[in-house]
Amino acid sequence: MSAAPIVIHTENLTRRFGDFVAVDHLNLDVEAGQVLGYLGPNGSGKTTTIRMLLGLLHPSEGRAEVLGLDVTAQPDAVRARTGYMSQKFALYGELTALENLTFYAGVYGVKDPTRVREMLETLGLTAVRDQRVHSLSTGWRQRLALATAIIHKPGLLFLDEPTSGVDPVARRAFWDIIYELAAQGITIMVSTHYMDEAEYCTTVGIMRAGKLLALDAPDRLKQALPGQVWEVHAEPMLDALDWLEAQPFVLRAALAGDHLRVVTPTDLAAETLRRILADHAIQSSKLTPGVATMEDVFMTLSARG
Repeated sequence: MSAAPIVIHTENLTRRFGDFVAVDHLNLDVEAGQVLGYLGPNGSGKTTTIRMLLGLLHPSEGRAEVLGLDVTAQPDAVRARTGYMSQKFALYGELTALENLTFYAGVYGVKDPTRVREMLETLGLTAVRDQRVHSLSTGWRQRLALATAIIHKPGLLFLDEPTSGVDPVARRAFWDIIYELAAQGITIMVSTHYMDEAEYCTTVGIMRAGKLLALDAPDRLKQALPGQVWEVHAEPMLDALDWLEAQPFVLRAALAGDHLRVVTPTDLAAETLRRILADHAIQSSKLTPGVATMEDVFMTLSARG
């Protein structure tokens, strides 16, 4: 079986703003058909990366190709063949949902009059088609913004923190739509700072301070976690947390409801950890191995980075 074509390719892609390095020598290959989750906190370089890939920002160093096009030399061609949904939905509040979608169809040169109706139906917007955008909930505006981004049938879709500020039910519904788009053959790069959303992606890139720390399928990233996760029920809990966070052998320690979640090197046995806690007047009533999450992966890699 031949490999899928590469739709995003970067070589040492870098962007500086004065002395601040927003994206630091990014090397990234994304195959067609993937849903790439670009995971990281605010300020980690996610939006800057997307803006460079769209040709909206020129790299300070390095290069990038999108759909085989050089983003610096051919930015207009890149934007014509891609879709972009920004953090701040680029919609006109005084226009209705239908008028917004019709306007963007014209911007992208979509001449088929049935395409607007098809988008309204596909994204469940028919019921609100005649409502002004400023009266719509965030969830409806989110769907409409997505419709404007795919009205021209792009092969590659960039979604920049599309679920920020959206309630959990709307977030889940939005990801169902993303799956449907991916099933239609659209490659999707979606940035997010929600750790649980990484589980929905076929591939996850973890960003921190402008650097790409890891890139792989979610399950493989969790399997490759450089440590053992422990669920620790200890008293006094906050004292235990403070002490564990200060220990060089602890890769990560955090509160998890009524207990602590601790990541240690894989060669540290449960009894050894229990004895260490007891030696420091911390009683562990229960200590069991845990299952790694994307948050464990992200926080552990960030600490090492």
